[in-house]
Amino acid sequence: MTEVEKMIAGELYDYSDPEALELNIRAHERIERLNKTPYRQQEAYREALRELIPGFPDTSFVIAPFYCDFGFRMQIGEHVVINYNCTFLDGGGITIGNHTLIGPNCQLLTPHHPIDYLERRKPVETGRPIRIGDDCWLGGGVTVCPGVTIGNRCIIAAGSVVVHDIPDDSLAAGNPAVVKRKLNG
Repeated sequence: MTEVEKMIAGELYDYSDPEALELNIRAHERIERLNKTPYRQQEAYREALRELIPGFPDTSFVIAPFYCDFGFRMQIGEHVVINYNCTFLDGGGITIGNHTLIGPNCQLLTPHHPIDYLERRKPVETGRPIRIGDDCWLGGGVTVCPGVTIGNRCIIAAGSVVVHDIPDDSLAAGNPAVVKRKLNG
């Protein structure tokens, strides 16, 4: 198995591997292009988005600046809005459902480094997928940690740090984020 195949499989991989580094460098070049393309030039902007995130829907939006590790490890639903200055470290895979709003300065972080400090000295990590359901709203400055699933129709309050799964129809807040109340029922 190559290091990139290990990354995609969620296994411990060497991020200093030349193929992984090349994919990251290409993503950075695409990010630079996206972040420099005037938003008013919608055709060029959409082309830059799709180059970075293949299959990015016409009904969804990313408002630059935007940052990520790879781009191709994201699946974005229809009618999604990702606001200014978001960072998605997507090596572990990020899925965002339909009609979801991501506030400015949000961070979706899939990398997980070894617990043992000697292992952590090596250029290795795993990626744990982040899944965000349909019809969610993440307020500004929300951080979602590796391996977290946020259910459908959730609201995550601004500034929250989500370290555990959040069930459907929940309003969660805090650091760490906890469910404050159920929504829609």
